[in-house]
Amino acid sequence: MAPTYDCADPDARADGLAAAARAVRAGRLVVLPTDTVYGLGCDAFSAEAVRSLLAAKNRGPDMPVPVLVGSWSTIDGLVLGVPKSARDLIEAFWPGAVSLVLPHAPSLAWDLGSTRGTVMLRMPLHPVALELLRDVGPMAVSSANISGSPPAVTAAEAEQQLGDKVGVYLDGGRSGEPVPSTIIDLTGDDPRVLREGAVTSAAVAEVLGRAVLTA
Repeated sequence: MAPTYDCADPDARADGLAAAARAVRAGRLVVLPTDTVYGLGCDAFSAEAVRSLLAAKNRGPDMPVPVLVGSWSTIDGLVLGVPKSARDLIEAFWPGAVSLVLPHAPSLAWDLGSTRGTVMLRMPLHPVALELLRDVGPMAVSSANISGSPPAVTAAEAEQQLGDKVGVYLDGGRSGEPVPSTIIDLTGDDPRVLREGAVTSAAVAEVLGRAVLTA
């Protein structure tokens, strides 16, 4: 059985983060708390690890895996360019529940699924997640559940669904309301909200100073 580390205890948190970092670097899966729901994560640059993540969720590559980052500046090395609209949204909502879809840098050797040359990026507002991301770098992270089942809001719920497919569980307590992030597509001429979640389309439009399209 995979170990679970109680991140409310400082010693267990340190041990858990170290174990999670080792697991990620070894191409294994970890469960981590985020500001929305619990996430199932791995090294974003390991195609084999991403395939393991999709297999653990019983999900195909037609639904690409988002990437979580630990700092604003990380995005610069991952995308083809950062438009002003992206900078404005990052400044307003990161870390937080806004995911940005941008063309990824063509030099990157990763396989996140059928992305059509794009990547969805987010910086989560959770100290445990941020500490791990700042240690290991960008991680491919999806909700910690079997596709079609409710997303996990505790580490125990994630373990019930994923079991020993995961190398390390980081228990950060119960997550907040299971509201997903708002997804904003910035690959076209006009910003488009693909999914309205924790941040409203009106709030996005206010930051951008313009109307936004909706899916």
